[in-house]
Amino acid sequence: MFPVQPQSKMDHLKGNYTRVNEFLFVALSPTWQSQATLFVFFLLVYAATLVGNSLIMLTVTSDPRLRTPMYFLLGNLSFLDLCYSHVTTPKMLVDFLSEKKSISFDACMAQLFFLHLLAAAEMFLLTVMAYDREDSMSLSDNRTSLLTSHSKM
Repeated sequence: MFPVQPQSKMDHLKGNYTRVNEFLFVALSPTWQSQATLFVFFLLVYAATLVGNSLIMLTVTSDPRLRTPMYFLLGNLSFLDLCYSHVTTPKMLVDFLSEKKSISFDACMAQLFFLHLLAAAEMFLLTVMAYDREDSMSLSDNRTSLLTSHSKM
């Protein structure tokens, strides 16, 4: 006479779910020639990023005159940029040359996690760099005002 009520609000969904196992990149590029062109372009950009950031880190660590906080932070920013480019670019380069362009759900979530982690670390580092610059500018302003007030006496 009375309809049976489900035990919880989610009971009616227990047998009706689909798990996504992978994502397909269908419209990455339409032709083989455009895929090869994009592969070469992104490979050159990736190589330039690796070389440039590696040279910055090498220069900052090897030159004793660059042992200041700003250069330390710049070396760390280069390291973060190097890590940031390692997260997605190699998979994208492989997919340009492969027949099946896909990424598993777990690999996609791992990429997403590391992208967010490195983006947050980069934002924090840029904030510290901005504070360091502001602090050094206010320190030089204080020195200038001290020198000016002493010269007037």
